[in-house]
Amino acid sequence: MLPIIQIKLVLSTDHKPKVTNSQPNSVSERFHKKRQFLRRLALGLCLVLLSWVVFNTVTIISASSRQVDAFFVLGGSIRREIYVAELAQQYPQTPILISRGSPDPCILLVFQRLAPQRLQNVWLEKCADSTFDNFYYSIPILRRWGVRKVKLISSQTHFPRAKWMAQILFGVHGIWVETDIVPEQGVPGNRESWSKTGLDVTRSLLWAGLSRIIQPKCFYVMKLADVSIDFWRSRGFQCEHQEDVNLR
Repeated sequence: MLPIIQIKLVLSTDHKPKVTNSQPNSVSERFHKKRQFLRRLALGLCLVLLSWVVFNTVTIISASSRQVDAFFVLGGSIRREIYVAELAQQYPQTPILISRGSPDPCILLVFQRLAPQRLQNVWLEKCADSTFDNFYYSIPILRRWGVRKVKLISSQTHFPRAKWMAQILFGVHGIWVETDIVPEQGVPGNRESWSKTGLDVTRSLLWAGLSRIIQPKCFYVMKLADVSIDFWRSRGFQCEHQEDVNLR
């Protein structure tokens, strides 16, 4: 008979596989933890947003009772510049920002005839090509001036689009908007439609949040007093005709 050799395999307890019914890193538990994290994150963001809305609302309401810090004119008709020049005589210390208005020499002639003492406190922003651009480029300027309440000046045909855009874009920065409608003679340069209004209001809502982070800069801003009428006369220019104001 062949001898029977018995071989015993001795396994140390350190190498014994552990069998467990609970898996703490299972897919379901990881999903549950992730969902809890996202829920807490969403709640935190909502609280931050709510706090900001309350604070911003209080800031805007408090600004509504103070004096106007600046006149903001939307270009499109020289009647708007004539209107703000007449208004400027009553408020000699209030700065004026005209966004893409009439040709520079025409604005200069308006103020020389109606408010010559205000030339040093009138600024021309010449980057804008649309109503949206008026706010896009001018709001950073007004913020640098420390404006908390602004008077928006434009024509009846420019509202309600310009007013809604102003309330959105100024409001997100805690700036109260007061509107002033200019009586027109003739047809202003802007043309209104509900499609244009809808597009600009939508763009304003999208830009409102970003505008607190991104501050576009216009490199074509100049003081009205720096406009050279001699230069423009040698070059030639033409102003919108107004019977009550001689712009020659």
